[in-house]
Amino acid sequence: MSIETIITMLAGGMVTSLQIFCFTLVGALPLGLLVSLGRGSSFTPLRWFVRFYISVMRGTPLILQLFIVYFGPYYIFGLQMGQDFRFTATLIAFILNYAAYFGEIFRSGIESIPHGQYEAAAVLGYSRTQTFVRIILPQVFKRIIPPLTNEIITLVKDTALAFTLGVAEMFTQAKAIVSSQGSLLAFLIAGIFYYVFNALVAFIMERVEKAFAYYHE
Repeated sequence: MSIETIITMLAGGMVTSLQIFCFTLVGALPLGLLVSLGRGSSFTPLRWFVRFYISVMRGTPLILQLFIVYFGPYYIFGLQMGQDFRFTATLIAFILNYAAYFGEIFRSGIESIPHGQYEAAAVLGYSRTQTFVRIILPQVFKRIIPPLTNEIITLVKDTALAFTLGVAEMFTQAKAIVSSQGSLLAFLIAGIFYYVFNALVAFIMERVEKAFAYYHE
C-alpha cells in the first residue's frame, strides 16, 4: 500500500475524529457550565447529585463509560440499538465525561472572582443574571483558558478511544492498515496527524487567550 493511499484512508478517519471532537466541545462546554452552576447551587439535592455525577465521570475510565452507554440500552432495557448507535453512544459518553471536567474548570474560575464584583454590580443596578453574563463570565473565560486548553488537547487524543466501539475514526483506520500491511507506517502518519491537530488547537486557544487579554487582573 502506497503512502498516498494510507494518507487518504487516514484522512477519511480524521474526518470522523474531527466530528467527535467538535460535537463533544459543542455539547460539553455549555453542559459543563450548567454543571458548575449546579455544583454551587443552594438547592442541596441538586448540588449533591451534581457532585456525585462529577465523581463518577472523573473516577471511572472513559473507555468503561463508552461501553456502558453503548451496551446499557440492551442489557438494562432490552433495546436493540443497531450499528448506527455506535457513533451516537460515543458522543453521549464523551459529552458526559468532558462536561464533568469542564464543569470543575468553570467552577474554579467562577470561585476565583472576588465577591466584591457582585456587590459592585448590584449597586450599579445589575440583576444577578446580567452580572454573571456581562461581568463575571468574560473574566472566568480568561482565567480558565490554560486548563481548558489542556483538556481540549486531551480530547483530541481521546477520540482514539472510539475504536473500542468500532467507530471508524483515524486510529481505527491506522490499526486496520497496520494489521493488514505488517508495518507501523500508518501509526507514524497518524501520530503526525494528531500532533498537527493539537498544534492547531494550541494556536487557536492562544489566540483566544490574547483576545481576552483586555481583562487585566
